[in-house]
Amino acid sequence: MSTFPSDISIAQNATLEHIRKIAEKINIQEDDLEYYGRYKAKLPLELQSENPKGKLILVSAMSPTKYGEGKTTMTIGLTDGLNFIGKKAIAVLREPSLGPVFGLKGGAAGGGYAQVVPMEDINLHFTGDFSAIEKANNLLSAVIDNNLQNPKYSLNLDPKSIAWKRVMDMNDRSLRQIIIGVGAKANGTMREDGFNITPASEVMAILCLSKDLEDLKLRLGNIFVGKTLDGKAIFARDLKVVGAMAVLLKDALKPNLVQTLEGNPAILHGGPFASIAQGTNSVIATKMGLSLGDYVVTEAGFGADLGAEKFFHIKCAQSGLKPDAVVLVATIRAIKHHAGLTSEDFKTENTTAIEKGFCNLEKHIENIQKFGINPVVSINAFPDDTQAEYDKLKELCLEKGVIAIVSTAFVDGGKGSEKLAEKVIAEINKGEANYKPLYQKEDSIEHKIKTIATEIYGASFVEFSPKSKTQLKMINDLGFSDFSICMAKTPSSFSDNEKLIGRPNHFTITVREFEIASGAEFIVPLLGDVMRMPGLPAVPNAERIDIDNEGRITGLS
Repeated sequence: MSTFPSDISIAQNATLEHIRKIAEKINIQEDDLEYYGRYKAKLPLELQSENPKGKLILVSAMSPTKYGEGKTTMTIGLTDGLNFIGKKAIAVLREPSLGPVFGLKGGAAGGGYAQVVPMEDINLHFTGDFSAIEKANNLLSAVIDNNLQNPKYSLNLDPKSIAWKRVMDMNDRSLRQIIIGVGAKANGTMREDGFNITPASEVMAILCLSKDLEDLKLRLGNIFVGKTLDGKAIFARDLKVVGAMAVLLKDALKPNLVQTLEGNPAILHGGPFASIAQGTNSVIATKMGLSLGDYVVTEAGFGADLGAEKFFHIKCAQSGLKPDAVVLVATIRAIKHHAGLTSEDFKTENTTAIEKGFCNLEKHIENIQKFGINPVVSINAFPDDTQAEYDKLKELCLEKGVIAIVSTAFVDGGKGSEKLAEKVIAEINKGEANYKPLYQKEDSIEHKIKTIATEIYGASFVEFSPKSKTQLKMINDLGFSDFSICMAKTPSSFSDNEKLIGRPNHFTITVREFEIASGAEFIVPLLGDVMRMPGLPAVPNAERIDIDNEGRITGLS
């Protein structure tokens, strides 16, 4: 029996079109392209319209498992499926982080025959956007410490109040909490510091929410740094470094054009994680896609309790975007996982487990419906699935008023999502999507957190640690109470305990502490033991990746 080729093998053996040919398909002139080789290009901001006419399709998913549900694969597959039935559709996606690439999850360019290419470039350094974000973030850190070091120019910052962290695009738990300035006085002021991963940087969030360079600079200037010894708030603009940060980001602000394996356009831009950041690509890229195509298929990271909730409450609230349809990705094996089965049991047909594990997908369906949109469920097909299991899952979805459709995009590309594409178009044509947020800007921070915890997660109570209560008072005193909420939580469970799978009940959410993202205009509550700098697994993906003398990469997924 032949073995299905690996993702990297499929990508390496694909025949790619020159990027100018992809641009022609969406009426982009060659003079507007900034080439990064033959298959990648930057796009000018002028290609976005303030009020684009395209239809927006959001792809989210049930709570993820370690087996992978293929949300990016389904997003790309649906884009190819829409083009397969004659629609002008563009995928608008996030850029991958090196953390998961070399860590546990792997790359984020799709899978099988539903990928964006050039896959290796996209999963590695791509066009340097992450590097620019990292450098801009760390430039601010360097200037902060330089200000502490030089009394003549000092803002009188209290070192213990500094809220700004350095970042690096790699999983490295040892950098979560560090001491800097050790040794001679010339080495700087000794103080506690720490690193977040680059996707969790507020600079990443700002880039993804800015509408243009002017807005980017305004938001960078609004970054809260800390307080003076006499209690005055200090922002990045006070350190006179905003211009330099913007210079580093001038090219990173431009979206990137690539292609799917079927030669359809894909725009990649920004890459915040949904578990510890806002989890969606840039507003600029989304509006550009909606300006250039009739349909945009975009994704929000991890489960709908994280990515989709933040898409609605942060991205939509700040940009005016409203989805015309939502697709929820599910797999039979994820349903079985949430029924309590192990991977050894996945190959055995078990419709009873489908009934038991459906509770997780059911809650995600209900959550999307709370936002005024009835989702379509996309079942990502795997070889061990059975028709009886598909029929049971479809039946359960129908009881919730939702249609579930099997997609074989992983194996068949766009043709494998033909029926899904037709159903999504039918939902859009109904015109029944009526997006509405679950909380308002003027609601208190506590109310917003409790709304998400109870309405979206299903929690009974929210507890605030003593540290978070002190920080909450400061947030309110600083005038940040009208900001959105960007929960940092495990993606594996609706709760803040990753072991509570399925649809847990009667649980308490604990806010451990807060991080402030005043330039991005949201507050980050850290729930449970989640960290904004992940660690590597015992056996990281990095051990499997290699390159030969001809430059051929292996082990990348």
